[in-house]
Amino acid sequence: MVKDAGSVTGRKGMAVAPSPLNEVKLDLGIILTIGALLLLVQGRVVDGLPLQFLLLLSYGLLGMMWIVVRVRRVMTKLEREREQAPHDPQ
Repeated sequence: MVKDAGSVTGRKGMAVAPSPLNEVKLDLGIILTIGALLLLVQGRVVDGLPLQFLLLLSYGLLGMMWIVVRVRRVMTKLEREREQAPHDPQ
């Protein structure tokens, strides 16, 4: 049986299809990893349940805003590139 050349499972190692949002995916992975670590250590870093909640809430909101800003930048860049590209008649 011959595997499709475009198949992800046919390659050795991990591969990610090219996408303009790959950088945003990496940022999201980093934010989630740090958030999970913060969740594990927040009880030792901050005393008091309200302060722990405030710490996690502020980190979550900052992470969300960062992802929204990054996605908007990428989408704006893609829209500019699409407008500048010559239109091919079909």
